[in-house]
Amino acid sequence: MLSTKGSVSREVTRLRSRKINLSVIGQYVDYLVDKQGVKNVFVNGTTGEGLALSSQERKQLAEEWVNQGKKKLEHVIIHVGALSLPESKELARHAAEIGASGISAIAPFFFKPTNKGALVAFLREVASEAPHIPFYYYHIPPLTGVKICIEDLLDGIKKQIPTFQGVKYSDTDLLDFAQCMDKYNKEQFLLLYGVDEQLLSALAVGATGAVGSTYNYLGQANNMMFQAYANQDFALARKYQFCIGEFLSFVFKLGFGVAQTKAIMTSLSGIPMGPPRLPLMSASEEFITKAKAKLDSLPFLTTYPAK
Repeated sequence: MLSTKGSVSREVTRLRSRKINLSVIGQYVDYLVDKQGVKNVFVNGTTGEGLALSSQERKQLAEEWVNQGKKKLEHVIIHVGALSLPESKELARHAAEIGASGISAIAPFFFKPTNKGALVAFLREVASEAPHIPFYYYHIPPLTGVKICIEDLLDGIKKQIPTFQGVKYSDTDLLDFAQCMDKYNKEQFLLLYGVDEQLLSALAVGATGAVGSTYNYLGQANNMMFQAYANQDFALARKYQFCIGEFLSFVFKLGFGVAQTKAIMTSLSGIPMGPPRLPLMSASEEFITKAKAKLDSLPFLTTYPAK
């Protein structure tokens, strides 16, 4: 079962040479575990630019994360979604073969499923290639344009996909999320929230875990928010969320995305994340300087004061 301490979408690419950089993943694992308290990872997702990589590159990254995560990480979930069903199935088989903890897939977003039946049929084909490990649907309608309601999707899903375990829910529709938590509580689905700036709101309606890009460098702060919420210290939990929100609001105005996340992570950890793959462009030095200065002005996110 996924830890409630938060999961991370993380893959490292160094693309000036147009090659992925596998050599830093071991160091990356140690940083996440030792410095950020993050023991679960979501590989080849959005922050990891999985859909910008070839199938072979995605396999290499998956293998390295599984290998480096042994005895250190609790769960390594591999994202295997692709525009092509055969490619998704191939990646799912590979993830199962290398010992991944589970797999996940987004909906195809060029030729889109237009109804629940079409989406379930696609996901069922993918999940069937890894019949002995959990499957998670990656719901991210802002990027896929597939807005099929998760409350409806979950109805009867286990009969269609026996390995279905839950959803990586990367949408701001907290009404749908809350209805899922309420209606399917007995099903014991894991609904992992994916909008970092709204995590506390998701906790209030029952979320028990999260997957997000900022947990690369704000993992410990979010762990502290989880703990404060669990202790019913809601004032402290709000303070963490408000500080995280203040930072994110600041960088959103500067232009915040995958490239900027990589740049912040490089600056704070010293691990070279490399530039993004085209058409994404590298973060500017001005952005890095301003983002770092903003974090430095919010010591509550890094010093974790006692209440």
